[in-house]
Amino acid sequence: MKEKGIHDTNLLAAIGKVPRHLFYFDSTFAEKAYEDIAFQIGDGQTISHPYTVALQSQLLDVKKGEKILEIGTGSGYQTAVLLELGAKVFSVERQKNLYDKTKLLFSEMGYDPRLFYGDGYKGLPNYAPFDKIIVTCGAPEVPAALLSQLKTAGVLVIPLGQKEQVMTTFVKTGENQFHKEEFGEFRFVPMLQDRARGI
Repeated sequence: MKEKGIHDTNLLAAIGKVPRHLFYFDSTFAEKAYEDIAFQIGDGQTISHPYTVALQSQLLDVKKGEKILEIGTGSGYQTAVLLELGAKVFSVERQKNLYDKTKLLFSEMGYDPRLFYGDGYKGLPNYAPFDKIIVTCGAPEVPAALLSQLKTAGVLVIPLGQKEQVMTTFVKTGENQFHKEEFGEFRFVPMLQDRARGI
């Protein structure tokens, strides 16, 4: 992580506390959990590379007690890292099967994020505004609802693009004003609208 530019000591400590193998949902592959690889977790979703999770978290610049909206709970690994950093996490997942699995896992592990089954494109307007927002899937464009739910001086971290994405941050500098920066190419599962039904 350090060799790749992850310098936040609090973040490195938080990552060290999270047992990543538990988020694989399949103990058969647990030995791969601490390699810097992405992994399929079902429902067309993946658990991101540890470096990707670390970079997105570092770009968020999480402060203890901040209210963070996460779009795409997935396995819950990114959520857990944010919780270890002291954030109050509100996380939305559109895949019902994955939502149910992850909610149970968090309960077993003693983590207590606010989890929602819903459409990430809409965010969580009833709980806005948020200090920070993180999107863990590839978005073809920035959902306007997410920008509107960000506090002034807040940060949105989002991978933007179709087949490949560019990690992008938006800092809200005023009402409807944002400062944009880009941080290299990545590959994420696509961000989809509406909720998917579980079996």
